[in-house]
Amino acid sequence: MPAAGKRQDDFVPCEVVLCLCASLLVDYNRFGSGSAHRAGFPVQELARLFKRPPTSVIAKMTNLEGTRSRGGKYDRRVSDALLPDQYAMQDVYLKIIRAARSLGVDEAALPDFLELETGDELWLLGQEELDDAELDRSVAPEVERLARNKPELSTQVTQRLLIARARIGQHRFARGVLTNHSNRCVFCGLSGHIGGLRRKRMLTASHIKPWRDSDNKERLDTRNGLTACPTHDVAFDTGLITVDDDLRIQYSSGVEENFASEPPLRAALGKPPLFDKLVLPVSAARPDFAYLDWHRERVFVRL
Repeated sequence: MPAAGKRQDDFVPCEVVLCLCASLLVDYNRFGSGSAHRAGFPVQELARLFKRPPTSVIAKMTNLEGTRSRGGKYDRRVSDALLPDQYAMQDVYLKIIRAARSLGVDEAALPDFLELETGDELWLLGQEELDDAELDRSVAPEVERLARNKPELSTQVTQRLLIARARIGQHRFARGVLTNHSNRCVFCGLSGHIGGLRRKRMLTASHIKPWRDSDNKERLDTRNGLTACPTHDVAFDTGLITVDDDLRIQYSSGVEENFASEPPLRAALGKPPLFDKLVLPVSAARPDFAYLDWHRERVFVRL
């Protein structure tokens, strides 16, 4: 690290790309100069590898957001090339990891924090909840503000980057919800790990109060999310089931009455496989009452 008062060396390209990739896991906006040392994996690991303080890694991640006129000369171009294109990001990330391994940089020094070395694909979680038109509407005010205040920034690039950031925010939200619920459906207990492997499509992390109806803070709040298998996710999202303030699972009118005549419905939504109450790990943050109230009032079907 540079001596006190001395300017740090510029980030080299591989450091820039790794900081950008780390933004898929870490909400850098939560950390400043006084808290960067508390930023989670892989910020501290990258700081040690780069021989830079964690504040520098967080600052680079912030500059790569692409909505600031200051920052590295090519930060915005790098973000515009990789953030909207997860396949390009995966390709460059793997090239860096493989080059590092060939030079003797092992997993301890540079962890495979996107978990792609074993042949898995980069998969942004929770994207099925996002609608392109809703995304365009959600970023429009910020695009207009930046066009007024920072006319030197391309409006088209700004829009692409803001949409990409919204998608990454959704990915981080979904990861947080899945982790909070130990990768199990809170309705039936189905695990997302089968045969020793993580099966990404077996579970969904969705908002209780939908993304389109939430403000920016609510969209990132893990207490506004439930982990569910596909069947129970759809049942909750369409109002066939809901959850009360004691976390008891309730049916809309007509569901239980149809169990006798519809055995497949009973097999999917009966108890079992549903539990009487949501199954949460002891350490989990429970859903916020305000979101559950919203679901009961706006989504739950009362026939």
